[in-house]
Amino acid sequence: MEALPLPVVMSAEECELAVNVPELIEEMAQGFIDYTAGRVVVPPVGYLGFTEPTGDVHLKYGYVKSGDVFVIKVAAGFPQNSLQGLPTGDGCMLVFSSHTGFLLAVLLDRSRLTDLRTAVAGALVGRALAPKAIRRIGILGTGVQARLQPIMLKHVTACREIALYGRSRERAVTCAADLEREGFRVKLCGTASEVAGNSELIVTTTASRAAHFPAAVVRPGTHITAVGADAPGKQELDPALFARAEVVVADSIAQCADHGDLAAALAAGEIALHRVCELGTVLANPAVGRTSDDQISIADLTGVAVQDIVIASHVMRRRAGTPTILEVVSRPA
Repeated sequence: MEALPLPVVMSAEECELAVNVPELIEEMAQGFIDYTAGRVVVPPVGYLGFTEPTGDVHLKYGYVKSGDVFVIKVAAGFPQNSLQGLPTGDGCMLVFSSHTGFLLAVLLDRSRLTDLRTAVAGALVGRALAPKAIRRIGILGTGVQARLQPIMLKHVTACREIALYGRSRERAVTCAADLEREGFRVKLCGTASEVAGNSELIVTTTASRAAHFPAAVVRPGTHITAVGADAPGKQELDPALFARAEVVVADSIAQCADHGDLAAALAAGEIALHRVCELGTVLANPAVGRTSDDQISIADLTGVAVQDIVIASHVMRRRAGTPTILEVVSRPA
């Protein structure tokens, strides 16, 4: 019997170099559309929670029914690593042939592809749901997503003004400096409410377990993208904000109802599930999303395995071609 070829092993840097962001945005949009249409097999998320030290591990996997690969992704996040000057996340993606089951590639991406696909989803949501006129983007948090979300939004909006708040002033200053090097003008705010009350597009990027700001401070016409509540017990938004919102979108309704910000709003009785639309539906038919610049809209993004399938397939497809360099966003020390 002929020996099987060894799987390709790609480093985090090689994975990043293989990414073309504009192409990936469009491929990710189709991935969400396929997911909502039932063309993607995504089993329930595997989750491990740790308390000493605090951390979590997510296991996501699945395949597109017409695709050539299936992907298994492991992503770990341990926030206290930053106290030792270490990255807070690590992980890898395993890419298998969906025709033979053979392992094709090991993407040693150290969770950078996970970070990127999360920010690309934020860009998709911003393009689909944010009001036409965005004078300021509000960012809550000072970590990787606080940097990557605005960088990806550059591909879908001309706004370069940012209002930023983080619990650590020192980290907020560092994050602001990083974003200013990317061409943004950043205003550091003293409270999360100050950010929320002065931004047309707000992105919450933290591992919080309580709402950052009261629903009342959000102005009509604002869009909010929440990416931090990706595990049980996490929460970033006031449940009352869901009652105010005319448009509520989830990357996965079932998943967000289980452990997203949507779950807290459902438990509080602030919204009924029938009012929630899945992101793939909005991307396939924009008419079911925002219909007026006076509406408040919310997107709850908990992360779906189809995103990992799309980005892993994208990297595999482009690895032999001429790469387009994606700026490497350094994690805060």
